[in-house]
Amino acid sequence: MFKKVGAILMIASLVLGCNAVKNANNTQKGAVIGASGGAVIGGIVGNNVGKGGNTVLGAIIGGVVGGAAGGYIGNRMDRQAERIQEEIPGAEVTRVGEGINVTFNEGAGVYFDTNKSNIKGTSVETLNKLAGILKEYPKTEILVEGHTDSAGSDEYNMGLSKLRAESVTNYLIGQGILGGRFTTKWFGETQPVADNATAEGKSKNRRVEIGIVASEELKQEAIEKTKG
Repeated sequence: MFKKVGAILMIASLVLGCNAVKNANNTQKGAVIGASGGAVIGGIVGNNVGKGGNTVLGAIIGGVVGGAAGGYIGNRMDRQAERIQEEIPGAEVTRVGEGINVTFNEGAGVYFDTNKSNIKGTSVETLNKLAGILKEYPKTEILVEGHTDSAGSDEYNMGLSKLRAESVTNYLIGQGILGGRFTTKWFGETQPVADNATAEGKSKNRRVEIGIVASEELKQEAIEKTKG
């Protein structure tokens, strides 16, 4: 994943100027990228990343607004990412462009029993905390993705990842998050982030990934607030 992030930043640097991107914080990166047509660049890079592995990352980069509006959005995403890190220390939180990628695996807050998809145990506490933060930032859209390790057939794993992704989505909706904010996808064993030949790798691959991006309402707000 970090290699993919590095590739994105490398391409952006080649197009926009290495020092401008390298030395910027997340909020500034949004503004720098957009100043040189970042929505087009973001869409191309995002689509390539999405096809190759991390589709959450692709969705985040592909939806970039850029410019001063991108900086406005990035500032709000910085705050939300900080809240998630503070409230859910086990979650893997990555700030990318104008969005947030949160990964929950068996060692990071959300887990499922073997061959099961129901939310239970510490997963309940984790998702309750996440729901509380999502309520604080209502002008965002949420992508939920389910993934499995390679144990079992391709067909079975695809179905299991679907059930787990839907289980997380439905649980968050049950906590009062509007259903219209969600997009739910599933990929079975097709997008591993670690080696399935090891127990540790399989544990990392059994995961739910969440992407948080600006809603159309927030994008319009950002454009209006940064005019001139």
